[in-house]
Amino acid sequence: MRFEDRSDAGRRLAAHLSERSDLPSDELVVLGLPRGGVVVAYEVAAALGAPLDVILVRKLGVPFQPELAMGAIGEGGAHVVDEAVAREVHVSASDLAAVENRERDELARRVRRFRGDREPLSLVGHTALIVDDGIATGSTARAACQVARARGAARVIVATPLASPGAVARLGRDADEVIALERPECLRAIGEFYDDFSQTNDAEVMEILDRGSRAR
Repeated sequence: MRFEDRSDAGRRLAAHLSERSDLPSDELVVLGLPRGGVVVAYEVAAALGAPLDVILVRKLGVPFQPELAMGAIGEGGAHVVDEAVAREVHVSASDLAAVENRERDELARRVRRFRGDREPLSLVGHTALIVDDGIATGSTARAACQVARARGAARVIVATPLASPGAVARLGRDADEVIALERPECLRAIGEFYDDFSQTNDAEVMEILDRGSRAR
């Protein structure tokens, strides 16, 4: 399955989720992972009639190969390290600490930028539906699950247009359920499954969140 763009992927994911009777809108909060995941999440929230918010985490990329995640951090002190990746690429503790310090600065910037004067939606007693545009390793999504749990979510579901089988397995440690329309065995890059995978910028994320807020 190929997707035209993130909006198309969101609509297809939403159509799949709409068939579920166990996702009532009054118990659900849809949480998009910036940046691209927010575009997908908007379509899901609109179709399900559920509130939309952002969940802020940062991937910890290997210093000499930033696209390869060796862990992630998130709001509320969530911290995930993929020990297997860190060992395989021989990343030292000091290298990991340096990456984490840099990403914490960026995480703080994003909290200020994307949240503005809006408080995070309450997750207490709700089902947190965490949405991304694709999941290769699962480190960022795992951190998001931990953030949602810390904020009181009664149930945590990860939903995405595509995810690697390995990521789905790893996410099983932190999510109650993982939903992926496609689970390609060979997932080198998420963008390979999209006709248009152009970068989503901060302004677009903020506009989508404002749109979702107005809809509520």
